[in-house]
Amino acid sequence: MLTRIAVLALVFACGPLLFGALQSDRKPAPTPWTVSRTPDGHPDLQGMWTNYDPTPFERLGPSEQFPRELAVSTADWLVQDSPISPRRASMVVDPPNGRVPLKPEAIEARKATLSQPSDSLERYGPWERCITRGVPASMMPSAYNNGHQIVQTPDFVVFHSEMIHEARVIPLDGRPHLGPDVRSWNGDSVGHWDGDTLVVDTTNFNGKGWIATHAAAGWIRAIPQSQACHVVERLTRVDARTIRYEATIDDPNVYTRPWTVAFPLNRDEPYRIYEYACHEGNHALENMLRLGGK
Repeated sequence: MLTRIAVLALVFACGPLLFGALQSDRKPAPTPWTVSRTPDGHPDLQGMWTNYDPTPFERLGPSEQFPRELAVSTADWLVQDSPISPRRASMVVDPPNGRVPLKPEAIEARKATLSQPSDSLERYGPWERCITRGVPASMMPSAYNNGHQIVQTPDFVVFHSEMIHEARVIPLDGRPHLGPDVRSWNGDSVGHWDGDTLVVDTTNFNGKGWIATHAAAGWIRAIPQSQACHVVERLTRVDARTIRYEATIDDPNVYTRPWTVAFPLNRDEPYRIYEYACHEGNHALENMLRLGGK
């Protein structure tokens, strides 16, 4: 009886010490992430972002080969140490099958464009002609030069993309779109905040561009973008190092229904955007047009 009392006394005496030792081994709970905000209260999207991404543009079927230009790791093209997004089933997230819902006439228009002789300027897209990569194509991951700098004020946001050295200046002051008689390659973009998501609405395209200009888009490259095209981009900061980017494309002249492409933008502050001098240093198109006529 005395022995049992002695043991209990020892346990009660040492219990707080043992509990304290166990507590000291536990790691403190991580602090929940909260989005940083600009002085006007909106999420801060500013900084340098990249989107090197091995994900196929459309979902591949069981019998399809993974295209060579996509199979090559994007890291093979990098001269800077940048994050690589995890590979997913496809960048197209809607429709659920991961396929762009093309109309047959859009496919025929693409065939007609790419079947033109190599000495015809109309065979080549706006990127090859050093005009623009387009909207939303300027944001789509390619094999290289995937740097995007975002600058933000209460009334404007600027997307400065490395490829072709384009800067889209997007007003956030509630102004309406331009009238239908004013059209351009990249259309007319106006933005607003939907909660913590930046929404950019673009209309007024000139109908001369392509919805995708890069080879990694597979057979969606060279699909025409008609004047009726309407693009809605949404950017949401989901953690300290990631923005979720998605674009919904509605063009009743080209697609049977709207469709959405989505991918992450990864924080990459060490990344540096260098000058993209297209025609000044690139004689490829000139040479193709000259040699194509021989």
